[in-house]
Order: sequence, then structure tokens, then C-alpha cells
Amino acid sequence: MKAAIVLGAVVVAVAAVTPQGVWTPLTSGVSVTFRGVSAVSADVAWASGSRGTVMRTLDGGVTWQNVSPQPPLALDFRDVDAIDAKTAYILSIGNGDASRILKTTDGGATWVTQFTSPDAEAFFDAMAFWDKDSGIAFSDSANGQFRIISTGDGGRTWTRLGGLPPALDNEGAFAASGTNVAVWGDRHVWIGTGAAAKARVLHSSDRGKTWTVADTPIPGGTSAGIYSIAFRDALRGIVVGGDSAKEDLALDNVAVTDDGGKTWRLVPGVGGFRSVVTYVPAATDLVLLAVGPSGSDWSADDGRTWTAIPTPARGLHTYSHARGTGMGFAAGGRGQIARFEKR
Repeated sequence: MKAAIVLGAVVVAVAAVTPQGVWTPLTSGVSVTFRGVSAVSADVAWASGSRGTVMRTLDGGVTWQNVSPQPPLALDFRDVDAIDAKTAYILSIGNGDASRILKTTDGGATWVTQFTSPDAEAFFDAMAFWDKDSGIAFSDSANGQFRIISTGDGGRTWTRLGGLPPALDNEGAFAASGTNVAVWGDRHVWIGTGAAAKARVLHSSDRGKTWTVADTPIPGGTSAGIYSIAFRDALRGIVVGGDSAKEDLALDNVAVTDDGGKTWRLVPGVGGFRSVVTYVPAATDLVLLAVGPSGSDWSADDGRTWTAIPTPARGLHTYSHARGTGMGFAAGGRGQIARFEKR
């Protein structure tokens, strides 16, 4: 859903050291609001945001290159999914043709527009990829219908999917972190919704050919619901969220499933509204990190209990952990980017 753009000076902060790991503030060189980040490795990460901005690091965040599409586009890139150091997809949000998907295969030197929404009532929020060629993107509903598109050829073609359950009035997703779409394996996809009377989870086990939908105990509302969803296998997953208008409120904002999303149950909440949750590589696969504008939280028992951990500054919106490493990157308002190194 639409979210306010906050601009200002780049925040200067110091590292936050915790028993779980170390948060280190980085210098992006820009003052935009980042909502998308994608960590490829401990060295390579991409970030995307307002004013048509895309940044890339090749040295673990020490330096960031501006690889935004040229000429500059008056678009807000709320999601980025990077495949490697040269290949990435970016998604812009907005009504109608403001919702677009672009791709680069040369490290951002050039970008190709692969999809421009032909539907004036669509408002795309996020996307996810099973592999370098196969992905899916989600739009808010209109007239009781969801808009979901998918590709299997590296984005050369995007096809609108059918067979979807009816949408609730005003039901959609929040374009807050690019993480309300989760994929696992080569077939499963889950989408967390909000902004309606209920917060629900859509699920497909066949790349969007057929769908089911389940209610969750996360409260809905105009600015409330599920903001992020993650799965560690085909059965066990988690949703986080809350109300973005009440950033410090910690109430019924975390739920988990162990049956692939058919049913969800509340667990003790994190320390406030959280816009992203992710599994952090660990020996047990039970470690979770949740991040939001007011702070971050850590769970070592699959989300059953949480410990608040300080972040370098308020205003971080999104996070991505590099697969198989102990490092991830967060990004947010005022050009903020931070690196997290797990202990």
C-alpha cells in the first residue's frame, strides 16, 4: 500500500554491539528512503528506494555505487531482488503504469523495463524469485480481485494469474519492505495481506496455478496487518507486522505456522511495529531477526520468545540476510544503510 516518503540528511550513528551480533552504520551517499534491499553475499548487496534510486556494494558495504536507471525516473523502487553482482530486478510502486519491473544484467549500467502495469487500478507492492528466471509479483486488490503476475523466462514475459480467491474490501499488501511475498523450494509461495478487516495469507504450492487463503490472528486495519512473511521450509513460517501508524505498539504482531500456512497462532510479540522478518543462518535454522523503524528483535527458538536488540538508529525499514553467511544489510529512511554481523 502507499507509504509516505521521508527525506532528510544522512544519519550518522555508531555501531550497536549486542550478544547476538553487531550493527554497523554505513554511508550510502544519498538521502532517499530505502524500502528494498537484497544481499547476495557478504560482499554484494543492492538497495532501492525513492527518487528512482538503486545502489550497489561490492565490498561489504564499505562503498556504495549509484546504479540507478538513466535517465532518472520519477519512480519509487520499493523492492529489489538481486541474483548476483550483475543481475537484479527492481519493482516500482504506484497506481497504473507507475507499477513497473525493470532488470539489469550488467551491474546497473543499463536497465530494461520488462513490465509496466496496463491496469489503472493495480498497485504492485512486492515480488520474489524462486530462481534467476522464475518469479512472482503481487498487487493490491481492486473490485474484489487480486492482481498477481509471474514469469518463468527471466522476466521477458509476465502473465497475470487466475484462480485466485476473492479479496476482502481494500485488501492488499504494504509496500514497506519488499518482503510480504515469500517463496520456498521451487514451487511454494505465500503472500501476507493487510489494510482490510482481516490480515490473511495466500498460499500456492504450484507456482500460482491454484491458491488457498487463511485467516491469521494479526489485527487488520487501514495501516495494520501483515508486513512481512518468511518460511524456513514448506511447513514452518512466520508473519510480522502491526500498525505502521503506531510504531512503538507491541500487540498481537507476530504469528507462526507449522502446517504450511493453513493455520496461524499468535506468539509473544516483538517490541513494536516490524516491517521485515527473516531467518538467519544458524545450526538449528530456528534463529529469526525482525526489524522495523523503532528497533529490532532476535529469536533463537523459532519465534516463541524475542529479545530486543538496539539498532544504529531509528528508521530502518527493510533487511536481507546473505544466504549461507553471518552477514546481512538493512536500509531505511534518510539514506540509512546498516550491516548486521551475527556472532
